[in-house]
Amino acid sequence: MSVFVHPSGICESEQVGDGTRIWAFAHVLPGARIGADCNINDHVFIENDVVVGDRVTVKSGVQLWDGMRLGDDVFVGPNATFTNDPFPRSKQYLAEYPQTVVGPGASIGANAVVLPGVRIGRRAMVGAGAVVVRDVPAHAIVVGSPARIVGYADSAPSPAAELVEQPLATEPEDVLPGGARLIPVQTASDLRGSLAAVELESALPFVPRRFFAVFGVPSKEVRGEHAHRECAQVLVCLQGSVHSIVDDGTHRREVRLGSPDVALYMPPMLWGTQYRYSEDAVLGVFASHSYDADDYIREYEQFLAEVSRSG
Repeated sequence: MSVFVHPSGICESEQVGDGTRIWAFAHVLPGARIGADCNINDHVFIENDVVVGDRVTVKSGVQLWDGMRLGDDVFVGPNATFTNDPFPRSKQYLAEYPQTVVGPGASIGANAVVLPGVRIGRRAMVGAGAVVVRDVPAHAIVVGSPARIVGYADSAPSPAAELVEQPLATEPEDVLPGGARLIPVQTASDLRGSLAAVELESALPFVPRRFFAVFGVPSKEVRGEHAHRECAQVLVCLQGSVHSIVDDGTHRREVRLGSPDVALYMPPMLWGTQYRYSEDAVLGVFASHSYDADDYIREYEQFLAEVSRSG
């Protein structure tokens, strides 16, 4: 295979992979590195300090400035705008430009704007016209200005109430990734109010060493976004509702916790993310271990690497 450059296109780089196509009025500067089987559409400009992975599609009207890093299988929609200087002035240049990273398999919608230094996670999806002002988690779907998370790609929803009515042990299709499962919590209600009770030594898969609660979270904010190497957790929404993503590195499920009579068990080495908090949400968490900063895995790519090694 070889590189195709349209007669009206300009490719000054010699670091372009086989099968890549560069179309009319596109301009690739000498320092750029472009992988194999990419499709660089009309009127695309690619600066020097740019790295583009394999099988990337860049649609018309896109500029990739110094500092851009696109992973394999990325899609960039028409007229999406990347920036690389947080305080630009005419004829003033940075000694080094911040890296803006788009992870493997991610998609950037038409006319989206991405600010300098932002990291967009693996297989995330940025909606058309979104303005991305901060990092986007892996698999997240973001829309709006500023961009906010509205869902997660590749995550089949699992309504908690339906799963609890039919125990997971007898419903293989409802088994959550990585040994996670929903467990019932004993509740009682009468005219005086409601009570939820947990027998720590018998109702939970472990005897807790720590308890904490998360509350007052603006609905657009995301919590979690990490895995634990050793610590297991049980999450129960004491008030309001919250959505939780369970991710073992290969499969993802989304669970809505909307009442205190069901809890979500998260074994170690699962990537957990909580989002869509209702205004009144109070999320209680039982942990099998005391707090240990070294037990956390906070980067999704590192999590995938550790899962791969352990498998």
